[in-house]
Amino acid sequence: MPSMQELAKRRKKKAKRQAEAARMRGVRIDKAEIDYKNLGLLQRLVSAQGKLYSRKRTGLTADCQRLVAKELKRARIIGLMPFVA
Repeated sequence: MPSMQELAKRRKKKAKRQAEAARMRGVRIDKAEIDYKNLGLLQRLVSAQGKLYSRKRTGLTADCQRLVAKELKRARIIGLMPFVA
């Protein structure tokens, strides 16, 4: 009778779900690209309600996510982006 370790080795890896594959929204974003004047990028990272998408969905690093939040606030205060859509 095979041991638990042998059974674990034999198990196949689960196939990625479609949702996991669809999480990455486009190409990687450099810190230099994140700016309050880059409205196309900010709109891609914001939902229809005006909420910033999560890191899990956008694939951003923690530093980039914080920077995007700061730049989004700047764009809203200046009037380039709406507070609520």
